[in-house]
Amino acid sequence: MELVMIHGREKEKALLKRLLSSKRAEFLAIYGRRRIGKTFLIHEFFKKEGVFFEVTGSNKAPMKEQIKNFYNEFKALFPEDAPPSVPSNWTDLFNHLKNAILKIDPAVKFIFFIDELPWLATPKSRFLSALDYFWNRHLSNCSNAILIICGSAAHWMIKKVVNDKGGLYGRLSAQIKLESFTLSEMEKFLSEEGIHIKRKQLIELYMAFGGVAKYLTHISAGKSSAQIINDLCFTPNGFLFSEFPKLYESLFDGSEKHIAIIRALAKKRRGLYQNDLLKEANLPYGGTTTTVLHELEESGFIMSFLSFGKESREKLFRLVDEYSFFYLTWVEEVRSNILRSFDKEYWHKMHKTPIWYAWSGHVFENICLKHSIKIKEALGLSGITTLESQWQYIPPKRSLEEGAEIDLVIDRADDCINLCEIKFCDGVFEINKKYAGNLERKKEVFQKVTGTRKTIFLTMITPFGVKENEHYIGLVNQQLTFDALF
Repeated sequence: MELVMIHGREKEKALLKRLLSSKRAEFLAIYGRRRIGKTFLIHEFFKKEGVFFEVTGSNKAPMKEQIKNFYNEFKALFPEDAPPSVPSNWTDLFNHLKNAILKIDPAVKFIFFIDELPWLATPKSRFLSALDYFWNRHLSNCSNAILIICGSAAHWMIKKVVNDKGGLYGRLSAQIKLESFTLSEMEKFLSEEGIHIKRKQLIELYMAFGGVAKYLTHISAGKSSAQIINDLCFTPNGFLFSEFPKLYESLFDGSEKHIAIIRALAKKRRGLYQNDLLKEANLPYGGTTTTVLHELEESGFIMSFLSFGKESREKLFRLVDEYSFFYLTWVEEVRSNILRSFDKEYWHKMHKTPIWYAWSGHVFENICLKHSIKIKEALGLSGITTLESQWQYIPPKRSLEEGAEIDLVIDRADDCINLCEIKFCDGVFEINKKYAGNLERKKEVFQKVTGTRKTIFLTMITPFGVKENEHYIGLVNQQLTFDALF
């Protein structure tokens, strides 16, 4: 089977291959945020394998319209088995599908792909109960069948399918949470598309819109990262110019709450604890707001971090979706100007300004946090159990003490701790006397406040490395460049 069209996704393709070669019925759930490549992966992998039946839910469409769309796809693939008129409910429609499947040669695979399941399972539609019966009573007995359900609303998929306590409980053969591409996957993806970009510029692209597969397909060859970002984000017809509101509205019911959380976190780049976050977003503390946080985290827009030495209930929430942060930082405030023949060189002019350095430093830190596994590998810690966290100390009011922050704490089971200082810069970073004193103070404050007796190593993570001058030697134990993130 030739899979040249599917870039990366090696683990996912291996799982799909296993399901395809299975001698029994298989049931797969795949979920992940929109634009991530779920539909493309399934469609490209299975479209030429046996009988491939694909149906897709429509956002906010009524049940009658959803059933008609399903019926039309069914009639196109199984014209002799389709009823003369559109059924009035899902149970009848699935019953006709059952009869058609029974006529398929058992030696031929039947792949039933339901895309955007949350949109099909509208309130009071009874779609899930009909699907539950169809799978348990009929499809699970067909050794040649593969049922694949897909959804962009990750929290909905986890609650209604993966962790379902009803008829679908324990029925899944496998599940895939499709994530954004890592830096190395993004590099490979673009290379296979004939787009070759130096890693520094590739990281700048990642800072603007992350590793979202759909966004990467709009990158043009022969252009710098600044030109690409300018074209996609700062022109009225740019693909990412109006993506922000549509993205959240398509994923979440009552998306105003989700956007309020995102806006609040965009203003507090070091993150916020839950109570402070809800206050900043002007949202009540309670069940529905907790669900909003879960939905955003499970979809990859925000991350919660433990603060070293504190209990898990004191999680720090941080915005880690690169595109959302980029849009709110740069695009939104100039939207109206862009629509009125905006300066075509805007992003080039913003490049290397103080606000650009502040933004890029924060996003580079986020990228390092999301690539902590690569950082551990580069430090030789792959075989050691670790716990990653952030740390911040705010001294009491009226205290003469100074506060301190650690970008990334790697707490190791071998009785050691790596305190990682993450800095973004254009060239080799040089530690001066003042900065060296600040690093020493951070280390001392951390040791004093946490009371740890573990051996502490200071690790620097920068794009191009740190100059080993007199302030570096004896202070910094290890250093990594951005190559480690790949």
